[in-house]
Amino acid sequence: MPNTPSRRTFLSSASLSAATAFTLGQPPAVRAASNDKLKVGLVGCGGRGTQAVTDLFAGTDNVELIAMADVFEDKLEGSLNRLRDPKTAARYAGKPVPRNGKLVIPTAEELVKDFATKIKVAPENHFVGFDAYSKLVNSGVDVVMLCTPPGYRPMHFEAAVNAGKHVFTEKPIATDPVGCRRFMVAAKLAEQKKLSVVSGAQRHAQTNYMQTVEKIKNGAIGDIRACYSKYLSGPVFHVQARDEKWADMEWQHRNWYSFVWICGDQIVEQHFHNIDFINWVMGAHPVRVVASGGISWRKGKELYGNIYDHMASDFEYANGVKYSSHCRQYPRGVYSNVSDMVVGSKGVSDGLDLGTDDKVNPYVVEHQQLHASIRGTGPYLNQGMSIAESTMTCIMARESAYSGQAVTWDQVMASQLDLMPKAFDYKLKMDPPALPEPGTYKFA
Repeated sequence: MPNTPSRRTFLSSASLSAATAFTLGQPPAVRAASNDKLKVGLVGCGGRGTQAVTDLFAGTDNVELIAMADVFEDKLEGSLNRLRDPKTAARYAGKPVPRNGKLVIPTAEELVKDFATKIKVAPENHFVGFDAYSKLVNSGVDVVMLCTPPGYRPMHFEAAVNAGKHVFTEKPIATDPVGCRRFMVAAKLAEQKKLSVVSGAQRHAQTNYMQTVEKIKNGAIGDIRACYSKYLSGPVFHVQARDEKWADMEWQHRNWYSFVWICGDQIVEQHFHNIDFINWVMGAHPVRVVASGGISWRKGKELYGNIYDHMASDFEYANGVKYSSHCRQYPRGVYSNVSDMVVGSKGVSDGLDLGTDDKVNPYVVEHQQLHASIRGTGPYLNQGMSIAESTMTCIMARESAYSGQAVTWDQVMASQLDLMPKAFDYKLKMDPPALPEPGTYKFA
């Protein structure tokens, strides 16, 4: 694969504190004056990437999308067509958006006109292929939006930081410990360069979550005694039929949520939100986990790949607080529940109840925060280490469930587990992935 650095182990197993993960300080050297346009490039043109661009457009002025990159041309062109569709912009009509310190409610007509002025993707900036990200990073963009499946995130983030670009990165940021540590090193470098990094962990941009966490940290419910989370949902998606023209690598990319090397399993890709929230509340990562899981219905078909459909994890923090989490993806129509509970010595919180719901879309706000950080009109933000630690927490639990063993933070930080393929080609043959079996699967 062109421009792909080797995936070495970058960090020791020393614990990294989540308490300092959100770096706040003096604004960095400003890349553009407030009335200058920032040039944005999108890497990963699926549904999440397309939505991220529309969220950016809806709430952020003086930006232009000038480049797009994807492994598949049909994904890129489909995304661009959706961005140009007036219905896409009109979906934000009638909803409050913060602008210049106050809330405004734009009309559909205003949004459609505004979106059209922000799409400036010339034909020569349509980058397709496994090295498309590298071409985009070097295409004159100021900001890189990383929205591919998470297996590629460490590679893409490293390239963007090395090139001196500000980054919006979707969560999670890796699927294995080697990749997670690679991302951590790049996050440290971004901080040294004063590059702004904001993640798709949108709770950090949601008013009622932010206010509730602040009050919990200030003692509103007393000392934290225990934490609980659930992410009980249906499957994210499946590609129901494999096209006979798709070789193994193309098939696994198009059906990426079924393969652990590229998606990380549900606990990493989706349950991340809850686990990241509890780490935020605790101001630290857990030091140990014992987890279990398996498959109840995802079996017998190629499209289901090698991830579990349910998992339960018991974490322990350094101060002795226990955190129990449960996630599953059962077929649609069954019971669903996405929630958290923080139990204190003086009360209980669900993470939202001590704050005010201002009805402002946090998916829009996170982009505003990034661009305020870049321009120096808001606090400098580098969320890289925070989301990396939460991702590693998820990986730690997954490996405990897969292996049937207790796993510590020091063990996962020292792990040499590297799930990424060593070659990339649309026609590449890949061995059928084995489903992890506790007692047989070995975590190393």
